[in-house]
Amino acid sequence: MKGKFITFEGGEGVGKTTQLAMIRSYLESQGVDAVFLREPGGNAISEKIRGIILDVDNVGMTGMCEAMLYSASRAQLVEAVIKPALQEGKLVVCDRFIDSTYAYQGVARGLGADKVDILNRLACGDILPDLTVFLDLPPALAFARKGGADASDRLEQEGDNFHQNVYEGYLQASRLYPDRIVRVDCSKDAMSVNKSILELLRQRGII
Repeated sequence: MKGKFITFEGGEGVGKTTQLAMIRSYLESQGVDAVFLREPGGNAISEKIRGIILDVDNVGMTGMCEAMLYSASRAQLVEAVIKPALQEGKLVVCDRFIDSTYAYQGVARGLGADKVDILNRLACGDILPDLTVFLDLPPALAFARKGGADASDRLEQEGDNFHQNVYEGYLQASRLYPDRIVRVDCSKDAMSVNKSILELLRQRGII
């Protein structure tokens, strides 16, 4: 039996960590066998690549280098963790996946959808999310809520224009793939957002 694969997307500070923790707690209470992952990361090799990507000392990293590092991390994660879990019939929940590459590197870095699509296909093969939850909150509101950018995260330090472009990239992706990507308004309190997400997962037959 093939498992289900869902991903969570959104810009910095939208509340992904909070929502994923709440969903994890709910699934555990229901006895659902779920695997929770993050990108970049999720296994030993991919976590090492994550360290390179986010290192604030790597300010000279080009957009293509960045995109290829993300794809390398993803290729390892898909083959080593995601595929086996899905084959075992498990629910796989991932914090970021292919749509992050579209928004951050394809749009905000200006690489374009075609190059990003090639990288994603190479990294993922036929593995695509059954559902992507886009936590929708404009970056100005998100950064205000989290108290500013994290000084230890290279991408958070990129500036307002970059993060606005990331947000526009997510909006574009949600229009391109409306059946897979569902926008959830994150301007409300965490409990209200969580209720909306759980209802969505029920509607889609994920839980």
